[in-house]
Amino acid sequence: MDKVRYGIIGLGNMGTGHIGNFINGEIPNAEVVAICDIKIDRIERIKEKFKDANFVSFLDYKDLIDANIVDAIIVAVPHYFHAEICIYGLEKGVNVICEKPAGVYTKQVKEMIEVANNSKGLFTMMFNQRTNCVYRKARELILQGKIGEIRRVNWIITDWLRSQKYYDSGDWRATWAGEGGGVLFNQCPHQLDLLSWVTNMMPSAVMSHCHFGKWHDIEVEDDVTAYLEYPNGATGVFIASTGDYPGTNRFEITGTKAKLVLTNDTITIDEIEGDDLVNVIKTGTPFPCPKHNERVVETDGENLQHIGICRNFTNAILGKEKLFVDGREGINGVELMDSMILSTWLDKKVNIPIDDDLYYNELQKRIKNSRRKTNVVDIVCDTENSYGSKIRK
Repeated sequence: MDKVRYGIIGLGNMGTGHIGNFINGEIPNAEVVAICDIKIDRIERIKEKFKDANFVSFLDYKDLIDANIVDAIIVAVPHYFHAEICIYGLEKGVNVICEKPAGVYTKQVKEMIEVANNSKGLFTMMFNQRTNCVYRKARELILQGKIGEIRRVNWIITDWLRSQKYYDSGDWRATWAGEGGGVLFNQCPHQLDLLSWVTNMMPSAVMSHCHFGKWHDIEVEDDVTAYLEYPNGATGVFIASTGDYPGTNRFEITGTKAKLVLTNDTITIDEIEGDDLVNVIKTGTPFPCPKHNERVVETDGENLQHIGICRNFTNAILGKEKLFVDGREGINGVELMDSMILSTWLDKKVNIPIDDDLYYNELQKRIKNSRRKTNVVDIVCDTENSYGSKIRK
């Protein structure tokens, strides 16, 4: 195989963006040969937008996969259908890129992982933020032991301001039946993935307060504050909202040797000189104030985002490099989302991993009473500048 043939399933904001990257030659040794959406007007819009392309179009994803004209698919549909389509593709031996999140509830993601374990196809998640040099460098420093043992993790990510028009742009958006969640499931899957990937550890328990429709006329969460507990005794706080402006994106990781601060596309490390924090606390000095040194950490400056994931996946299929993101890691973010929502529903701390059946059953109660949107004007937006950091090549 010299060139990987892709099919794009779902022609909304993300699907359209992916097609543009391929058409513009951003993904070497790859081409889009097929497109699919349940709405014929979206297919016609794509054909009009990319007039020189020769796509085979489908209304049913199974027909696209069964046509045997693609080597890989990108699944960019509403969240509930991620697992269903990925499972079908993996069962057919097709290579699969899944947009975030991996699913809405852990039960369906675990089923997808089981299929992936037995598939001939490669499976990855579109965790494009893992390509960001700042997050890659932070993970490297932590794995090298530069900050010692992690004691505290804080992330405030509130630069997600969304208008009511945004939520009204699709009949599935911000509903329990159509999307399965709000800011956690739509805006924050990348941050929740990075929370575990950068630190290389998962919380063991969560106590969360989610506000449903606090700032918008929606039924899902648009404001979240969660308290995290880790197996090693570390704690953390995660705050997210689509109702703040100006917003903040600040990720702090405090260890026994140093503190990392990730904000404004930079990373700083503040290192304690001499003994680590454990020994400082154990000293007899009533008010210890050890010397410390703060500096900006150099990175390689590369942040390829979606292009980077697609390039890596293409090269992995061709046997040219290792797969960067193992799709099975998508369960971590879903576990965190579900635990934060479940903690709010039950009004108590929940342990991780959560009770899969309990969450599923509680979700079904909300789906049963979910409001169906009518008279919705379908809008496809340019999302290029909405990811919080610029693409650097």
